Amino acid sequence: MKKLAPVQSVVVRSPAPESIYPGSPGILSLPGGRLIATNDFGGPGVEKMPGEKGVRWGRAALGRISVSDDGGDTWRAVRDFPFIHARPFYAGGSVYIIGHCMDLMIMRSDDDGETWSEISVLSDPGQSWHQAPCNVWHAKGNVYLVMERYTRKGWAQEIAPVLMRGKETDDLTQRENWAFASELPFYEAADVKESHLFGMPMYDLEEAGGKIGGGRHCAPWGWLETNVVQILDPDHIWHDETGHTFHLFARAHTAHTNYACVMKVVEKEDGSMETMLEKTPSGETWLYLPWPGGQMKFHMLYDEETKTYWLLSTQSTSSMIRPDRLGEERYGLPDNERKRLQLHFSKNCVDWCFAGLVDMGKEERESRHYASMCIRGEDLCILSRSGDQESICAHNCNIITFHTVKNFRELIY
Repeated sequence: MKKLAPVQSVVVRSPAPESIYPGSPGILSLPGGRLIATNDFGGPGVEKMPGEKGVRWGRAALGRISVSDDGGDTWRAVRDFPFIHARPFYAGGSVYIIGHCMDLMIMRSDDDGETWSEISVLSDPGQSWHQAPCNVWHAKGNVYLVMERYTRKGWAQEIAPVLMRGKETDDLTQRENWAFASELPFYEAADVKESHLFGMPMYDLEEAGGKIGGGRHCAPWGWLETNVVQILDPDHIWHDETGHTFHLFARAHTAHTNYACVMKVVEKEDGSMETMLEKTPSGETWLYLPWPGGQMKFHMLYDEETKTYWLLSTQSTSSMIRPDRLGEERYGLPDNERKRLQLHFSKNCVDWCFAGLVDMGKEERESRHYASMCIRGEDLCILSRSGDQESICAHNCNIITFHTVKNFRELIY
């Protein structure tokens, strides 16, 4: 199959691939055409990198901002920062970057990313936050995005996606200018006994969090890395004509493939926001949706021109292999294939049409995953956590790559 967008440029390359792993790519196109790229660095070698670093769970935290003024052909690093999982967004004529290092952290630029404010903390003392560079939604003069809070120590099972709302013209580095939705952690939302007909979780929960076939680790099931959209079609059964309902779509971590978790947030008359699971017309609880690449971090985007949702995700081709028969080069469990980056489109966020394969590595270590995207004119710009022959494995990558899907709207059929 022809690739939609082979690597156009390398934004960041690890100075030490065996110990420093670039990750968490985020991308933003500014009105003037400049591209803003963000990433962070993981691995034991980060501690030796220059610059101010944060500390998260005993590990050094470091992020980077890069800019391009030639459509992504070349990139220039402008600043490092002491937090991770950052995403850039545009509001009120300013560029913001939000992420976390235990606390929620944010900073602002008023000159298209050349200089940046001091870092502000948005969270309460003692909290611990998570998220990946997922999408941002703009509506009613507000910006909406999801960050995720650990409600107790753990991973995906303990995470509560939290929709945040801020007025675009306010200074969003100030805590008082954000509203936070109520919290719904996975362990309160899901009952294992009600999910067996979906084949989830894939492995016995008594083994989850430990070792399964071949000595491979299986983390407890849950949700994470959440995107937010509104359903704008008045004929859709989820449509809210008042404009106060937001749907959240999260990676379903179950060791299964091609499912996502769905929930919604409803704005109340007093401005508060309540998080809840969706319901079917019959009244049944709706937690899981079939979802191309829902087993890993995905990115959603709405194109106003075509009134179409776009989905950038990881394609799985061999999730039914017995874990003890996976090759040494394969990272994690069978659902953890990472070398195929795919693109889909939909009118309703349920029925997805395959648009094409963005890019694919030749072998497992040449991964293309955890990507983010933005629209720039007629093109779709993509930033991917990637690997080449210097990468030590599919997860611990050594490069951040830039890709352009030219005239992406022509892919709709």
